[in-house]
Amino acid sequence: MMTVQRPLPLELAIGVVGPQELVERIMLSGPVMLADPPAAATASWPPGSSPAGPPMSGRLVAAAYRNEQEAPDKVLRLGPRVDVFLFASQVPHEYARRAGVLRVPATSVPLAGSALIATLLRARADARCQLSQASVDVLARTDAEEAFAELGIPAASVQVREDPASPAVLAAFHERLWRRDPGSVAFTCLESVAQRLAAAQVPVYLVRPTGSAIRAALRTATLLGAHRRLEEAQLAVMVVEVPTLRDTARRSAARQAREELRLTVHRFLLREAQRMQATVCPVGDHTFLVIATRGSLSSATDGFRAPPFAERARGELGIVVEVGAGLGRTAQEAEAHARAALAGSHNGPGSSGFAVDRDGQALAPAPRLTTSPGRPRGLATLSRLASRFPDGDGAQVVDAETAGRLLGVTSRTARRLLHTLVDEGLAWPLPPNRAPQPGRPRQFYRLVTEKLDSRPF
Repeated sequence: MMTVQRPLPLELAIGVVGPQELVERIMLSGPVMLADPPAAATASWPPGSSPAGPPMSGRLVAAAYRNEQEAPDKVLRLGPRVDVFLFASQVPHEYARRAGVLRVPATSVPLAGSALIATLLRARADARCQLSQASVDVLARTDAEEAFAELGIPAASVQVREDPASPAVLAAFHERLWRRDPGSVAFTCLESVAQRLAAAQVPVYLVRPTGSAIRAALRTATLLGAHRRLEEAQLAVMVVEVPTLRDTARRSAARQAREELRLTVHRFLLREAQRMQATVCPVGDHTFLVIATRGSLSSATDGFRAPPFAERARGELGIVVEVGAGLGRTAQEAEAHARAALAGSHNGPGSSGFAVDRDGQALAPAPRLTTSPGRPRGLATLSRLASRFPDGDGAQVVDAETAGRLLGVTSRTARRLLHTLVDEGLAWPLPPNRAPQPGRPRQFYRLVTEKLDSRPF
C-alpha cells in the first residue's frame, strides 16, 4: 500500500513589535499552527493523506522597543524578513502606518474585552480607587463602557480618549483629570504612559493582554500572513506585443529582418523574465506570453506602478513594447484579463492601469513608502542643533534643557521640537536617566546627524 505523506508546514515569519516584557510573553506563548484539521474531519481520509494544502506555522521574530515611537524603525529593520507584523497595541501599529513603512499585513493585540476586564478586576481590589471616576486611553468608548458594564460599574463619569496620541499627550490627559479629582484612577494601554504617570504619583493601571488575547492575535496574524502568501502566489500572465513586428498593409519588413528582431526581443524578454523568476513563450509573430506570480510581478513593477520591460526595451533595443497583465484563478482567465488590460491601454495613455485583477478590475498601484519629496520640517532644527556642537564632539546627545539653550528657546518649545525630530527619524530617544532625586527623569535624545549628509537642502 502506497502511503501519501502530508506536506510539511509552510512557515510564516511573524514580526512581533512591542515592549520587551510583552514581546517575551508573546514569544513564549507557544507555536502557531493553522490548517491542521480536527481529528473528526480526518477520520474518513486515507492514512497519511490530506485533502487540504500544507498547514501553516508561524515563526516569531522579536523586535522590542523602548517606546512606541520606535515602532516604524523596528518595522524597517525587519523589512522583507517577515510576512506579517503583530504590534503590542494599536498605538505602535498606528505609528508604523502613519510612517508609511508597512508593506505587509499587520495587526495588533486587542486590549479591549478580557484584557480591560482583567485590569479592572485588579484595580477593584484597591479601596483607594474610584473606578466610576476612571480615565481610559486608546480604547474605544463603547469597548470601555461594555467592560465596566460587565462588572456592574457605572461608566457615566468615565473619561475616554480614543485617539492614539503621543505618550506625553496621553499622560497629560490622565494627570489633568486626576488633579481635578484625586480619587480617580488611570487605565492606560501604553507602558510609557504608565511610567510617566507613576513618576507623577498618579494612580495608574497598565492594561495588559490576557493569554487568550495573545493567542487570538497570533492566530489572526498567521491568517493574514497566509492570505498574503496565497495572494502573492496567484498566477499572473503578461501579454507582450511588439508593434514593430505587426504586419500591416502600409508597413512590411523583410522576413529576415523581422525574424532577427523577433529573436532579439525574445532573448531580451528571457533575460528580463529571469530576474522575476518568470517564463516566456512566443505565441505569434508579434506576441509573447510571460507567466509569473503576483508577488514577483509586483516587485518588478514597483507595486504595479509601471509596466515591466517597457523602459528597458526602449533604452536597449530602441523599440516600443506594449504590456498587459492579468491575474486569474486559471491560466486562461489570467490571459483573458491580460488581453483586456492590453486592449484598454490602446484607448489612450493613462486611461487605465496595465494590470487587471482576477475579478476583472484594474489593479490599483500599491502606495509608495516614501512621503512627499519635500524637506522634512525637522531637518532645519537638526542642522541648527548640530552646528552648535563643538567641532569633533561625537556625542551629539541633548535633552530639552540643553536643546533649548542651544536654540535660544524655552525648554517646553525645545521638547516639542525634539518630539518632531523623533517622529521624522532625525533623533533617537535614549533610556531615561534614572537620577536619585525625585521627579520626572531627564529624557535624552541622540541626534541622527548622518541624515544631514544624505538629504538635499
